[in-house]
Amino acid sequence: MTESVSAVAKTKPVFAERLYVPWWGWPLPVIAAVLMAAEVHMGYPGVRAWLPYLITIPLVVGVMLWLGRATVKVVDDELWVGDAHVPLRFVDEVEVIPAKAKRKALGPDLDPAAFVAHRGWVGPVLRVYLNDPADPTPYWLFSVRNADKLAAILHN
Repeated sequence: MTESVSAVAKTKPVFAERLYVPWWGWPLPVIAAVLMAAEVHMGYPGVRAWLPYLITIPLVVGVMLWLGRATVKVVDDELWVGDAHVPLRFVDEVEVIPAKAKRKALGPDLDPAAFVAHRGWVGPVLRVYLNDPADPTPYWLFSVRNADKLAAILHN
């Protein structure tokens, strides 16, 4: 009934990157949470004055951690972007799109059938064209910090 540990364990990723929110994305939401809690605090003095701080600050921290949960990795001959994955044998062409050109790639040049995983705080995006006749998705377009490194891995 139980599988062996070696059968369940995955091999070491060839490429792995977590798309966490950088330090400069944290102050504004945390300050907003403190200000919201302070507003409630001023209206309800006494014992329950600390309650808004106890709720809003952890809530904002949780949302910021949730926003940075996405990962991009290549493991076991598959490209994983978040929970989506595609075998590397279906990867055809790979294009690195710099931060200055991603607005066009995500706007007028975007195919509606494409798979998109964009994070605004990550500069470049990678467009990976697929050659799977059974898949209606023409390409994947996703954010990745080390786009050149991942493109080189996918070309091999």
